[in-house]
Amino acid sequence: MQIATWNVNSLKVRLPQVLEWLAGRPELTVLALQETKLEDHAFPKAEIEAAGFHVAYVGQKTYNGVALISRAPLLDVQYNLPNYEDPQKRVIAATVDGVRVIGAYVVNGQALDSEKYPYKLAWLDALIAWVGEQLQQHGKLALVGDFNIAPEDRDVHDPAKWAGDVLVSPPERERFQQLLDLGLVDSFRLFEQAEKSFTWWDYRMMGFRRNAGLRIDHVLLSRPLAERCTACEVDKEPRRVERPSDHAPVIATLAE
Repeated sequence: MQIATWNVNSLKVRLPQVLEWLAGRPELTVLALQETKLEDHAFPKAEIEAAGFHVAYVGQKTYNGVALISRAPLLDVQYNLPNYEDPQKRVIAATVDGVRVIGAYVVNGQALDSEKYPYKLAWLDALIAWVGEQLQQHGKLALVGDFNIAPEDRDVHDPAKWAGDVLVSPPERERFQQLLDLGLVDSFRLFEQAEKSFTWWDYRMMGFRRNAGLRIDHVLLSRPLAERCTACEVDKEPRRVERPSDHAPVIATLAE
């Protein structure tokens, strides 16, 4: 089983890239997308199903939006956080082959002095509380997505430059740790990885070419799944194509 996450930064623009990528990974079971940026009536459900996939989605115009694309049926689908009233579409969950998969697009926060920063922290607090409940119900659980948090300095191309900014602030990192303290495992760190391994690179200033990136997209696994995890990788190839997303997919492989 493989579980992947990818912030596509507009599915309208990148649907062909997503379908091509899925076709090249026949072993992939489920892909969580973030920033689809499509209202539900405009979501390309027919095209995705015609390619042989099951799909669930929730979105809004211009911003946010999440989806799950799966080769197996998506059961017990849930949209949004049940414990946090929020018009922004940021969470989708479903059971896939016995695994509860939660796809999340965490609030960016904009800046430490922005009103969006306390919103991010409050949203994360609600996510932590709800995921804790989900773990009580589902021993096999994966929380995946764009967390907008680089957990450690080794996940940042230039920690000194980013100091005092969102994505790396102590309160954000503390909440990431709280998710791990629930019993989740950062699958990427189960394995030896190359130094300066990132998942996001700014479009500006040749960020990708200079590898000036951050690791902010994650696959967190409950301990029973982590024990089955045999690999976790960042696929940088989609970041090299014409008109790419600024994020690359992250894929975790689980032994059957």
